[in-house]
Amino acid sequence: MVITEYSIEKLKDPFGILTGERYEVFLDITVPEDDELYTEAGIYIRILYKVEDHQTEMIKYDLLDRGSDKILDFELEDEEIKAVQAFCIEHLDEAL
Repeated sequence: MVITEYSIEKLKDPFGILTGERYEVFLDITVPEDDELYTEAGIYIRILYKVEDHQTEMIKYDLLDRGSDKILDFELEDEEIKAVQAFCIEHLDEAL
């Protein structure tokens, strides 16, 4: 899995219900054709990330088909999750 593009946005909580800060992260990734995640249109990961009291947490992620925006019924492997978390932490300060 290779991250080719990304975007990060800080989510607003207009009602003040949520604790901490929430971010939505989109990662465009490429995977080899022989990988079970491979689709011809490509895939991306949508991540909901939380920062509270200097603690970070990936709340949820979805793998989506770029062509249809449908959620794929797959999970990332442990080392891929760690890589995604590290990427998010490294780039959170770029959020608008």
